[in-house]
Amino acid sequence: MKSTPKYSIGFILISLGIIGAFLLNIASGSVSISFGEIIDSLSNININKNNHYIIITEYRLPKALTALIVGSGLGVAGLLMQTFFRNPLAGPYVLGLSSGASLGVALLILGSSLFNSFHFLTSHKWSYAIFACLGSFVVLSGVLAVATRVKNSNSILIVGLMFSSIASAIVSILSYFASQAELQQYVFWGFGSLGNLSWLELQWLTAIYCIGIGLGIFSIKALNGLLLGESYAKSLGHKILQNRIIIILSTSLLTGVITAFSGPIAFIGLAIPYLARQLFSTSNHKIIFPAVIGIGAIVMLLCDTLAQFPNNDLILPINAITAIIGAPIVILLLLSNKKVM
Repeated sequence: MKSTPKYSIGFILISLGIIGAFLLNIASGSVSISFGEIIDSLSNININKNNHYIIITEYRLPKALTALIVGSGLGVAGLLMQTFFRNPLAGPYVLGLSSGASLGVALLILGSSLFNSFHFLTSHKWSYAIFACLGSFVVLSGVLAVATRVKNSNSILIVGLMFSSIASAIVSILSYFASQAELQQYVFWGFGSLGNLSWLELQWLTAIYCIGIGLGIFSIKALNGLLLGESYAKSLGHKILQNRIIIILSTSLLTGVITAFSGPIAFIGLAIPYLARQLFSTSNHKIIFPAVIGIGAIVMLLCDTLAQFPNNDLILPINAITAIIGAPIVILLLLSNKKVM
């Protein structure tokens, strides 16, 4: 294990990276804004409420904060799942929560042609978040019911995959009966987006995110015990069933609320924990947990910055950027001979 000063240097670099990526993200976009204007707007110094101030405070700042939450939240969810299943390829969507959220949105958008009562809801932004949360909650309820009855964590993994299969099948049926416009609307939601949240929606996202992170922090000791298996963790006095439910709840809250407000965003949960372990050369969650939060935030901010064409209104789907960056990392993980957990 490395000495504490070396970890301190790593966290200082991560902190500087977050600040740099955050400012770069706010400065990037169709309109060029200087760092001086950004600092003035964020610090309320020499405020001149011109167009740049409105762009920063009403669009780019909420988007950058959303990227911070999405990157760190999915990173933590991935870390929890990888430790829980002792599998470095387990991701935050392994429990079927993303599929449940997607099914909820599919019922809202694609089901409007079958259920006329849903049609008027598609014009309200909150409807997407509510239906996605309901879909995730239904899957979560099923997973928690199984978690209290089985002793093997891999059984929970299989149940999550089965929920995903069922949800995907229902979405396919809804897609078959949907109109072209409804399909296009659902596909656009599936691309993922960080720039559609209002300050009120961001507050709700932040509140549920903090609860999920808090549950994860509460589980750090149990996570370290689970690295060597549930039997070893039980010998240390950890309550396996209680810790299992807390870890699943934490992952569910983080994955569900992020998917609800930002759409399904791939590869971040898979790649970030691996990057953190490689950079810090440890599996101690007291070190890895905050590292994943910081690295996830940086990577998501950079992905969002890359998705924006400078001096152009064109913005690439965020899922495409995360896949381009995350997929090679997962391939390296598969090809690596190093022990990553």
